[in-house]
Amino acid sequence: MEKISVTAVFDIGKTNKKFFLFDKDLREVFQTYTRCEPIPDEDGFPAENLPEMSAWMLKTFREALAFPDFKIERLNFSTHGASFVHVDQNGNPAAPLYDYLKPFPKELLSRFYEENGGKMNFCRATSSPPLAMLNSGLQIYFLKYAKPELFKNVSNCFHLPQYASFLFTGEKTSDYTSIGCHTGLWDFEKMDYHNWVDQESIRDLLPPIKSGKTVLKTKPELGNIPCGIGIHDSSAALLPYIQRETEPFILLSTGTWAISINPQNKSALTKKELKRDCLQFLSVNGDPIKISRLFIGEEHKFQIDAMYAHFDQKQGTYKKLTFDSKLYEKVAAYPKKRIHFQYLKAEDYDIPQAEETDWTQFEDFEHAYYTFIHELTDLQVASLQLVLDGSPVRRIFIDGGFNANVIFLEMLRKKLPEFEIIPSDFPNGSALGAALLINEATKLPANG
Repeated sequence: MEKISVTAVFDIGKTNKKFFLFDKDLREVFQTYTRCEPIPDEDGFPAENLPEMSAWMLKTFREALAFPDFKIERLNFSTHGASFVHVDQNGNPAAPLYDYLKPFPKELLSRFYEENGGKMNFCRATSSPPLAMLNSGLQIYFLKYAKPELFKNVSNCFHLPQYASFLFTGEKTSDYTSIGCHTGLWDFEKMDYHNWVDQESIRDLLPPIKSGKTVLKTKPELGNIPCGIGIHDSSAALLPYIQRETEPFILLSTGTWAISINPQNKSALTKKELKRDCLQFLSVNGDPIKISRLFIGEEHKFQIDAMYAHFDQKQGTYKKLTFDSKLYEKVAAYPKKRIHFQYLKAEDYDIPQAEETDWTQFEDFEHAYYTFIHELTDLQVASLQLVLDGSPVRRIFIDGGFNANVIFLEMLRKKLPEFEIIPSDFPNGSALGAALLINEATKLPANG
């Protein structure tokens, strides 16, 4: 029996580490996953369990090479961002894979901004809202000055997708999608690393930048198989839409974050936009892509738990609600805001919010939920407008968790009547994007 030719992809999230095989039509034919519990770094803060993850990846791939029904023709990686792997001269990790939620020393952060023209000037140049460790380039600065005993052993700093590729190929690379993801590394005005990278002698630690379509080979013991250099997962999730769509569009990718991505908008950021969590990514070819972010998933979780407790409802109750135009009109007509957001800063968008939430003012759970989603979608529209301005977009695709929330979708349709709101989900979109990228790249002459 002839083996099925497949593309292998590791899709590494913070929680789930997945491995996929896709056939020639990019249909999933195999999937497995694991979870790696965090381990404490030297300060006791949870960090990615890099040794366990790396061992699982290599073991899983070797097992897949031996599958009787499949022949792996190519390999690629998509991973979560804001993560650096620092290795020594032998290619072994020389420091923990720090979590981007780890606190950044305030004095050190203030010094960094002071040395680099002030916080907002720096953020505007690098299209990176001030996010401390979430600006992953600053993790290298942190390592240099807060952890000098670890830093002295560092020979290279890999973004996580490229470390995964290095693990399998031994080749050192950097890619645009990771560099451009609010790292504080890239100057979007001169389209090169920011001056601080050279001032701190960091550039030599960063491997050469390669196109996302670069094709390497896995090590001989791993089959000499064509292998990509990896891609940041948000950028990977966009690729299936770019390949399929011929008309301009925005992708609103929802989950913990709602990320509005406009591939057509390459305009420079203003300080006001940065304050509203607007930034730029880099495409696989190094072109800027404007995005805005809103922390709606975590906000929804917080508010829904408060509603369940007050109205004595079971988990999942909101999923049973349908859209009621009259109830929407009722809550939309109320002159004052009634929800106080836990995480979202409505004032950044010049939108008022209640000083506190009084759940007793609502008739029932449904009334409260409609009010919350109404006020939440006001913010979502404001966030979308940041990337919509000046571009000829008339369609908004919504994927991820909120694309199944009919109340969220219908309220957006009411508030954006000139746009077509399309719930559209590519299952395992970031893995599919990584597979698409290596498949397209292997149609070209291999390069490295």
